[in-house]
Amino acid sequence: MKSKLTWMLTPLLVLCMSFSFSQEKTISGVVTDQNGLPLPGVAVLVEGTTNGTQTDFDGNYSVNARVGQVLRYSYLGQKTVTRTVGAASTVNVQMEDDAQALQEVVVQGYRNSTKEKSSIASVTINADETIQNRPNASFVQTLSGQVAGLNITTNSGQPGASSNVNLRGVTSINGNTQPLYIIDGVPVDQDNFRSLNPQDIASVSVLKDAGATAIYGNRGANGVIVIKTRQGTYNSGLQVNYTGILSFNTLQDNDYNLMDSQEQLTLEQLRGAGRGATLTDEQIAAAPTFDWANFFFRTGLTQNHTVSLQSGSENFSQFTSFGYFDQEGILQDSGLKRFSIRNNTNGKSENEKFTYSTSFTTNYSTSNEPNNIGSGAINRNFILGAYQSVPYITPDDYTNGADLLSPLVFSNTPLFLLDRLLTFDRKYEEVKLLGSFQAGYKITDNLSANVTMSADYQSEFRTEAEGPASFNALLFGGAENPTSGYQRQDSRRQFTYNQVTSLNYNNTWGKHSLDAGVYSEYFKAHLRQFGYNANGLNPKTFYPGDGAGIIPVFFDGAAGALLFPDFATATIRNAGLFSVFSQADYDYDGRYGITGTVRRDASYRFAGSNRYATFYSVAGRWNIDNEAFMENSVFDVLKLRASYGTAGNQTISGTGYFAAPDLTKNFFATGSGYGNNNSTFLSQIANTTLRWETVTQGNVGIDFELFRNRLRGSVDGYVKETSDLFQSTPVSAINAVTSLNANTGTLKNTGVDLTLNYNIVNGGDDGFNLVLNFVGNYNKQELGEIPTETGIVENVDGLTRNANGGILNEYFLLRYAGVNPANGNLLFLDADGNVTENPDADTDRVGLNKNFFPDYNGSFGFNMDYKGFFLQTQFNYTIGVDRFDFDLSSFQNPDNIGQFRSSRDLLRAWTPDNRITDIPSYDAFNRASFTSDRYLTDADFIRLRFASIGYNFPQRLLEGTGFSRLRVFGNAENLVTFTKWRGFDVEALSNTSRLYPTPKTLSIGFELGF
Repeated sequence: MKSKLTWMLTPLLVLCMSFSFSQEKTISGVVTDQNGLPLPGVAVLVEGTTNGTQTDFDGNYSVNARVGQVLRYSYLGQKTVTRTVGAASTVNVQMEDDAQALQEVVVQGYRNSTKEKSSIASVTINADETIQNRPNASFVQTLSGQVAGLNITTNSGQPGASSNVNLRGVTSINGNTQPLYIIDGVPVDQDNFRSLNPQDIASVSVLKDAGATAIYGNRGANGVIVIKTRQGTYNSGLQVNYTGILSFNTLQDNDYNLMDSQEQLTLEQLRGAGRGATLTDEQIAAAPTFDWANFFFRTGLTQNHTVSLQSGSENFSQFTSFGYFDQEGILQDSGLKRFSIRNNTNGKSENEKFTYSTSFTTNYSTSNEPNNIGSGAINRNFILGAYQSVPYITPDDYTNGADLLSPLVFSNTPLFLLDRLLTFDRKYEEVKLLGSFQAGYKITDNLSANVTMSADYQSEFRTEAEGPASFNALLFGGAENPTSGYQRQDSRRQFTYNQVTSLNYNNTWGKHSLDAGVYSEYFKAHLRQFGYNANGLNPKTFYPGDGAGIIPVFFDGAAGALLFPDFATATIRNAGLFSVFSQADYDYDGRYGITGTVRRDASYRFAGSNRYATFYSVAGRWNIDNEAFMENSVFDVLKLRASYGTAGNQTISGTGYFAAPDLTKNFFATGSGYGNNNSTFLSQIANTTLRWETVTQGNVGIDFELFRNRLRGSVDGYVKETSDLFQSTPVSAINAVTSLNANTGTLKNTGVDLTLNYNIVNGGDDGFNLVLNFVGNYNKQELGEIPTETGIVENVDGLTRNANGGILNEYFLLRYAGVNPANGNLLFLDADGNVTENPDADTDRVGLNKNFFPDYNGSFGFNMDYKGFFLQTQFNYTIGVDRFDFDLSSFQNPDNIGQFRSSRDLLRAWTPDNRITDIPSYDAFNRASFTSDRYLTDADFIRLRFASIGYNFPQRLLEGTGFSRLRVFGNAENLVTFTKWRGFDVEALSNTSRLYPTPKTLSIGFELGF
């Protein structure tokens, strides 16, 4: 009986089990990123079927599947995850970053998207590949050449120096042209990152077009750069990583062909000027040659150490890092030390409805920063001493500052500056705190509320002191005054607070999906500054930064004057912004998408009638590769994008939050009036019509990938026009004011961005891989509606102009035509192109259609790896830049003979026996009469901006060592430059001479993981 029952029940049991396994059920859950935050747009597919769905805005999904089937979760920038369906109906998944695909994640305003569903022009850079382990104190310098349309130049080699950053051209004449920076939700409006550790950065996203920047409204006119720092991961043990880098910084080369002592003294003897005029031939032959460039410049060492710890439990994760950076500048008495601590946390509730994250960093830096760089001060500018000091004077000629007072000759310039090195101190101390808190609560499956609160605190303290026994103190205080000198101290504190509150809705139905949000943003900034300048220091008790040596002011009866008067300064500034905005993104079937943004901004800078402004954008896309007719084509990805919109610039004068805060008000001042009597007079006329500068931008772009993703890239064309430019407009002088700040004129930038990557060889993880890359931008400028009767405004530098239909800061000069072989005088062209020795400086100048902004810029290079060995290169290039080489002008100036060092170029100067030459006669009557384009130089270049070589040790070699990771590498920055420019640094965006050049850098380092 039992046997019969068994045989009867067995088929029934099999049938029931088969039914159980074949019956579909609904699987639902939440997909989060590595920080535990909801991840929208994740594709969830039942393997082997066409059944699938996508997660909504809060990471929720629901799909039908049978027990035993496999669910595949995929998202661009994340590693693909699979889960086998079991008895549970709820499957929650946490994704992990895929470093190889991180660039596919698109930061889109206040949310993330995928490259497939993005309609904007943006680039995301993975810090592991192109930012980490570089020796630059500021990560902004590291971005140079990596993003099409992003032009970054640095005018100073001072460690931690700020850079000039322009995205798709310059959008303002007098206002701010820098992008908005956002670090973990903290908005930072200026390039000041000397106190932030680049090793903490995980990714950098550059948002370019109006579709991306309009949501940032009042601060998005110049583009937006979003920085995300490193995070911990849930359900992970403690991971410890250490990175150590040692760098050697040296001066770049020059081609000025400078004279040695024998040549210099012989020339002085010939001209009867300087020390050479007093020496015999034998004395000249015995003179030493000393290179002051090797004295004022040095090989600077840089140490960079970072230790990071990350870990996570089921509902909490953290990342903590400690950094120490110490860089010696290549210029004497310049350097930067930085200490940094960062802590990032992420958390969620048990039911995952509430999520939060915090980001906090504390940074302290101290830097020595020589001043007067770029000036002609022979007693203060160390760069001038390094470049132009005569070689026959040596440091052995120095005794003390007092001995340099008589005779007071310019050829002693290096000794003046050597004395300053010994007696002058200038130091900056900075404390910078950045913090943010983000929280979100899921009200329903489709509706959530979010808030981001952030703060930026920066405290700077500057100390500058010139010792009482120094040459400068004695020179300006009088040799009979033993208590001269000065000490200056300045304290500046700045605090900003920003809060964004939002309500977000996300839903998917059928082939449709909608992501929408409404937002409000509140911003407040405060500045407090106080400083003093104390004149007169007691050499017996003086110490830089200490008040013991300061001498009180007193009245000198014999001289009838106050001695040692002190001065104090104080500033209070407040700034505020308020905005409301909304954005909606709609997708149909993964093929078509449209995004709309509208934002209403208010700024403290304008009168009530113009305080508010509205900005907007609309962006759309067509994923052509998802169309049926694209099956079996060579294109893996082909997407057409377009956007149009506006953004505002309320920083219409200068940079920072506090520039030009009160131009809408009348101001009066006191001072000397008629008969030297105290008077009150009008100092500023209010302009209540001032309003925002508005940048309107249109963009059309194509993203493509071909041949199984081996060739990929994007091309974008854009037109970017700024209207209501902030500039001076002529007015009647009835109130003793001849111009008034107003909104007038336009500035248009038209250009193309191009990015290409080509996998020439793809051998996989264990094979040989070679990838070529190219980044390029072309940009053309055009000015309009110049506010003068002639349509031309000449700039105060005497070199440039702005004219209707012309480019920004166009050179407006006499044209140099060479040397007159008959007499050695300089030749020029008049306005009609006729050769003359006596041009009219007013009527013969012409526009040259040249400036120092590039027409083309970008980079090219390759990445190569084989079995753990890797080699990476990046060559930056710039085309269409013209700069004045005033350093060369000084070296070729015959009037400097006897005072400063000369170039050997002067040896081929015109003489009756050397008539065909490019160097005029020493005594040419017009050698210093006219400003022309003689020293306007082609500053195009190709530079090996970065190269890296190293080895990643495979896991099999690390077994039993206790290390989970070991990587060694060597890097080079600015190693080789190809250019016609003869100076030390072609890259500077400036016509100023005697600048502090950026260094050439070689680094070695290693990474350890535990």
